Amino acid sequence: MSISAIKVQPLATAVSVTADALTVTLADGRQVSAPLAWFPRLLDATEGQRSTWRLIGRGVGIHWPDIDEDISVEQLLTV
Repeated sequence: MSISAIKVQPLATAVSVTADALTVTLADGRQVSAPLAWFPRLLDATEGQRSTWRLIGRGVGIHWPDIDEDISVEQLLTV
């Protein structure tokens, strides 16, 4: 008998961007942070541009329309 693993896709529920870090809260309660230096567009953006984001794909990723930046949750978990 074999058991198949069910892959659950992590989904973002909240985003916080400071001058130094991007922090994403996941639907399962985890928080993932990464240095803002890893994301040059966010690093160079103004505070207002960083704070204007929306979840895309029901939380699969985050989009910042003012700087045309997209970051996937999967990307955050693999770097």
